[in-house]
Amino acid sequence: MTEPRALKRALRQEALARRDALDPSWRIEAALRMADAARDRIAFEHGSIVSGFWPMRSEVDVRPMMFALREKGARLALPAILDKTTIVFRELTREGRLVDMGFGTSGPGEEAEMLDPSIMLVPLAAFDRRGHRIGYGAGYYDRAIARLQANGHAQRLIGIAFDCQEVANVPDEPHDVVIGEILTESGLRSFAGAG
Repeated sequence: MTEPRALKRALRQEALARRDALDPSWRIEAALRMADAARDRIAFEHGSIVSGFWPMRSEVDVRPMMFALREKGARLALPAILDKTTIVFRELTREGRLVDMGFGTSGPGEEAEMLDPSIMLVPLAAFDRRGHRIGYGAGYYDRAIARLQANGHAQRLIGIAFDCQEVANVPDEPHDVVIGEILTESGLRSFAGAG
């Protein structure tokens, strides 16, 4: 029997290879459709904090989605890597400075206000129909979500991916965070019992 970590590694590689193979122009159009879906389907109170992420490699470009949510009244935040185990979320403003965060990503500098999001747009490598996700292997988001939820934040988790990143079954591990919803180019799906 294959160990869960080895199986996750294989599923991650396969899903990312499918994502990498998508036409770049198609990915841009899909990201714009997803931004429209987010604007229409993600409801929140004015001033709610929504965290996104700076896209790397062939990830969904969530910047149009984040700006659509800003237009609806959201305050935006991006992850900032503090060390090898910890990310926090800093406010993304129009006038704010972006700095290199490593891994090909950018985020607000140290002068930006730290925020605790109530809605998180969560990057992922693969997902299944139960709302189980495979991240990139470092565990940053699992730890950040657990910390935020322990303090009453991050009540709504929305995974962001392309349909081609869906796999039949993600192996369960005790530290895994299950997401309640996923937004792909096909629309927003909810997972019963997730969270």
